[in-house]
Formats: sequence, C-alpha cells, structure tokens
Amino acid sequence: MNLNSKEIRMSDDSQSIAEQVHTTSPVPSWDHPPDAPKISYNWVDITEDMKNACEELNLGELVHEPNFGLFDAMSAIEMMDPKMDSGMVGRQTKRKVLDLADSIKEKAVKVADLKNDELIGIFDQSLCCLLSWLDGQTLAQTVFTCLYLHDTNLIEDRCLRAFCLCMLKVCDIIREKVNRANVFEEEDFQTMSHGFKFADKVTDMRVVGMMKEVEEEYGRKYRSLKAKITEGDKSSTTEARLCNAVLVRIKFMKLFLQSLMAIGKQEGDSMQPVKKHLNSMLEHLTVIGETTNLGIEPVRSDDGHDIMHGFEPLINQKLLPPTFPRYTALKTKDAIKDSYTAIVKRLITVTEASSAVGFQDILDFIDKFSRTVPCVLARSLLQLTLLPGNRKVFGRQPLVECVRESMRNFNCPGAFSPKCVVLQNSQEAKACADVLLSKAARVAINFIQAYGHNRARHRERLGALLEDFAALQEESERADAQLQDILVAANASNDNTHITGFSGWATYYTLKVMIQYLLSGFELELYSPHEMHYVYWYLSEVLYAWCGTIINRAEISIARDEALPDVQAKGKSSKKSKRNKKKTKVHVRELRELQGYQNMASGVFKAMLGFFVAKKIALPNFFLDSECTRYEHRFLPFVNISTPPFMMYSQFRELTDLTHYQPLPTAEQLYFASSKHFAHAKLFYETQHNPSEQMQSLCKVAKTNLVVMKLLATGHRKDSPSKMEFDFSANQYFPVFKIT
Repeated sequence: MNLNSKEIRMSDDSQSIAEQVHTTSPVPSWDHPPDAPKISYNWVDITEDMKNACEELNLGELVHEPNFGLFDAMSAIEMMDPKMDSGMVGRQTKRKVLDLADSIKEKAVKVADLKNDELIGIFDQSLCCLLSWLDGQTLAQTVFTCLYLHDTNLIEDRCLRAFCLCMLKVCDIIREKVNRANVFEEEDFQTMSHGFKFADKVTDMRVVGMMKEVEEEYGRKYRSLKAKITEGDKSSTTEARLCNAVLVRIKFMKLFLQSLMAIGKQEGDSMQPVKKHLNSMLEHLTVIGETTNLGIEPVRSDDGHDIMHGFEPLINQKLLPPTFPRYTALKTKDAIKDSYTAIVKRLITVTEASSAVGFQDILDFIDKFSRTVPCVLARSLLQLTLLPGNRKVFGRQPLVECVRESMRNFNCPGAFSPKCVVLQNSQEAKACADVLLSKAARVAINFIQAYGHNRARHRERLGALLEDFAALQEESERADAQLQDILVAANASNDNTHITGFSGWATYYTLKVMIQYLLSGFELELYSPHEMHYVYWYLSEVLYAWCGTIINRAEISIARDEALPDVQAKGKSSKKSKRNKKKTKVHVRELRELQGYQNMASGVFKAMLGFFVAKKIALPNFFLDSECTRYEHRFLPFVNISTPPFMMYSQFRELTDLTHYQPLPTAEQLYFASSKHFAHAKLFYETQHNPSEQMQSLCKVAKTNLVVMKLLATGHRKDSPSKMEFDFSANQYFPVFKIT
C-alpha cells in the first residue's frame, strides 16, 4: 500500500473526526513566520484499506517496516494503557489511597491484637511479594506495597513486628549480596530501594533474637492447645492448626535470614549448619503449602484490585524504576511452596560447592548449576561462595595458586615442575611465571563470573571473554618464549621444553569458551535450520579438532615431565630406573568424550549436506544479507583469536564445496557417511562406564539418527516433498532428525 509521504494514517477512533474535516485543511506551520505561505495537507482515511490489508496476514505474521526496528518497537509505549503507562492506574481509581499512619487513623489497618488467620494472610502475601521482587519486579511495587514495612515502630503486635523486621533484613541482605556478586541484569533484578529504610538501627542478630522470642511464645501456645485437644477439647483443633501455621512461618523466615547471613562470608567456614537450616526450611514449606488456605483472603475493591489487609498496591505507584513502565503481576499463594522449594534446593546446591577441587572442577560445578536456570539470588550466592571478594577460592586458597595448580595438572609446564631444576632456580623464570599467573587469575575471575549470569547474558559474556583470552594467549606465548630462552642458555632444552607450557593451557580454555559460545546458540534457539550446517562444521573440523590436538600435546608434556629423574633435597638426581615408572594418562576420558562430540557434530553436518542436496531444508530468499554475512556474524567473536586462526567464509566454502568431487555425491551417499559418524558416537557412549545424564541423552540422539540416516540412505521417502524437522527435546545441542 503506497501512500504519499504527506498523508496521515488515521485509526478507528479518529475516523469520526476525519469525517468532520474538509478534504483540504490549512495547518499552521511553526517552522515559518506568520507571513509565510501556509501549507495544506491532503487527509485520507485509510482505515478500510488497513483492515483489508491485515486480513491477508495469517495468524502470527507481522509486517516489517525497514525504518521501524526492534529498538523502536521496544521503546514504543501505548499511552494511557494501564499495562504500559502505569501512571494511569492511580488516576483510574476512585478510592482514597492511604499510607500507614492515615490507615491507622482511619482504622483501616490493625496494628495490635491481630488474629492468627490475619497474620497468616499477611505473611503469605509478603512471601508472594518477595518472590515477585526476585522475579525481576521493582521493590516498591512488590515488597513495599505492605504498609507495615514503611514504619515498623507503629506496629504493636510483637509477632507481626518481628516478622516485618525479618522481612526487611532479608530484603536488605539479598540486595547487598546481589550487588556484591554483580551477575545480574536489568531483566533479572531491580536494586533500587526508592529511599525506603531497612531497619538500619536494628542489627541482624537482634532481629533473629526477636524471631526466636516470638517462636518460643507461639510454641508454648501450640503445646498448650495440643494438650487441650488431648484432654478432649475438640474445639481447640482449629485454633491449634492456625497457631501452628503462624509458628511454621516464623520459623521459616528466621531460618531464611540466618542462612542468608551465613552464605557468602569471606571465611571458609563449614556449610553444614547452613545446610541444616535449609533442610529444615524444606520441611516447613510442606506445612506452609498445606495451610495457605487458612489465612484471610484479599478483598476485591471497586477498581478491580485484590487488596490484602495491610497492603496497598497503589501506594508506590509513582515510584517507578528507570525502565519502561510495565504491569506488575504479583505471585499468588499457590506459588509459595513450589517457588521457595526450588530456591531452597538451589541454595542447598550452593552449600555443596566446596566439594569442587581445582579450577576445572569449579567450572564444571558452576556450569552444571547454571544449566538449571537458577534465580538471581542463587547465582549471586554461589559467586560469593566461590570468590567471597578477597581473590581466594572459598575464602581459603588464593586464586593464583588455584590457577597454578590447574596449569600443573593440565600439562605440567617446566616453570611449575620440581624436576625442572633450571627454571626452579632462576629468579627471572619465577618473576615471569608470577606475572603471567596474575594475568591468568584476572581472566579466571571473569570466566567464573560469566557463568553467574543468566543463560542469555552468559553467551554474551563468553563472547566478550574471548578478548581477554586473546590477550592472555599473547602473554603466555611471550612467557613461553622467554622461559625457553632460559632453558636454551643453560643447555637444558633437550630434556625440558617450555614451548607450549603456558600457551597450551590458555589455548585449551580459549577453545572451551569458543565451543560453549557456539553450543549456547542452540540452547537459546538462535540458529535457523539453514545455517546450522556451518556451525556444526566449525565445531567438528576446527574447534573439536584443535582441542584434541592441544590435549594430546598436554599428554606428551606430562609424559616428558614424568620421564625426568626425580630431584633429591640436595639437588642430586636419583638413580632409580625409569623403566619402573608408570606413565599417567590424565586426559584419556576427556579425549574420548571429545571424540564422541566430534562424531556427533560431523554426523549432523554431513546429514544436513544431504538435506540440502535433496532439498529437504527450506532456503531463505536473501535480500538484505547473505550466507557470508550470517557466517561472519555467527563467528564474529572468533576473529581476534590467534589460536585457532579464524576460518573465513571463503575457506569454509572451499573446504565444503561438493562440486570438487566427481561425480557429485548424492544425498544417499551423504546420509550413509553421516550414519558412520553416528555409529561411532553410539559405540562410544554405550561403552562408557557410569555415563552422565548428558552422555545418555547424546546416546539416544545417536541411536535415533543412526536409524534415520540408514533409512534415508536406502532411498526411503526420497520423492516426498516434506521438509526435515529438527527435535532438540532429547538434547539441547544435537537434534533428532524427524521425517514428516
């Protein structure tokens, strides 16, 4: 629909106005003086044309305007819509919005002699607000919709006052720890306090003491009511159940506060007391889930808000975060048990982080934890547990020493080998190694923090982290050259070598970051089917191949170090026979796993080549971009990496061009080649001892794709016009092929 640039598009609401306007209407121009000629516009009503054009669109289709991009769409705000323009919510209500002091004067809020069902309702609503805040909503629109939290000094009821103080302290600790960990984004967490106080004059331990006093008081009441029931007073059953429900919620919040106070401290204390608290919280959550129906229910106001006693959803309506206005939907009571159970279980996992020994174990632990998509609180507490802020792992071992141990275990470089006497006695070598370790430790911190972000931001952080690894590679190569010169000068380079001592470790973790960067694209569903083939090609032919080479070199370096004679305390070498020494294979399991991944990627790549030949994958009609543009965009962070060198699109096309083969391979031949790779992967996964959950899922994918490829290789459904489907439900990185 081509319109003149001066035409104004009218909506349905403006149609009646347009009918009252003449065809040509003079409009004053503010850009010209009054004596300038006036400009006239031709107003045309396009409502019916717009409706007719929209009817041609199918459900889910959108019209793309090149000058109206994603940023414009996200920045657009529908004015006067309460869900987008939240300032309109307060204007649409007719009731009077009161603060705590005015509510007490109007006797709309009770601050003394609250009944147990009222306390249960208030406690549960507060827990729902806390969940909503952890879900990314603003603090003012969630937790501080509770009027009691605005001034706890006005609360006379001991139980309610202690609970409100505990809630404030929990929020304050969460805010402080999330800020310290610094692994959150705007969509994860809102840190602004909007000027609210968190009971700063009352210490955390004093609040714990108050909660214990209330717990003891309600414990006595509950035991007294149970005694009456035992004596035959059945009328006390309901009251006993209500009293126990309040008691359980008091215990839960007290344990929550104590756990948050303990996790993330700089001392490397045992986590067993915290784990005990968290397990007790799980038991209390079972009772909480069974008693949420005992509390009072919210009252529906005339303007459609569900208002719990002591809460006012519009009290902070003008305190908006520095983001686009959005509708705040609070969690319901039904979500309390499941949501808090998930949080507590993840916190229990955090307490088990100290079982990780070494840098690689820490990365494996935090990577596995990140795949469970934990909330921002659990991610932050894990970061503070691993690195409390003093550059010591778990607050005990310096990170520099952890990195040193990681290098020694990976390929045992001469600078860290007690058998390499020349480098051990050289002050210049020690200074060179210390400088490199310091730089490697800084990169290691960023590496660990990258796993602390949510999965979408994690991929973005990995791309930025490759710049740090590129610089570390250059530094490690210079350090290796300097140490090698020291060995050559001492005529010790025959038995010892430091050519890839540090750079081998740096390249190894660079490759791991690159592999994870590409695989996370499948996890986030970023790749279209027509561009998956070069991603799998890059994985199998470049990254996995290079990673295997680096690991083999590490094995050779370890074997070379083991072959050196042991050094006695006086500096003399021992005369033990080298034939009695057993060569250690450190990376055997990792190499086998790598071969499994490489076969899976090669199998998918060759299968997709067959799909292209058989025209089983729909190709886009490139208009503004091309396959070269997409290729370079997908691998853009790899450009600055020196090892492995970046594979240009022209190299990819040259290495994968089927026209180099005469005769041209058929789709069936490519399917058969793909089935061989899946057969090798299947054999590997089936022979693994105690396979992980990831390996089990890969084995399932390999078995299924092996059958599918063999069927297609025999010409099954060769003439079918249907397209191939890719199912990532079994494994998020490698799809199952489905014939439709």
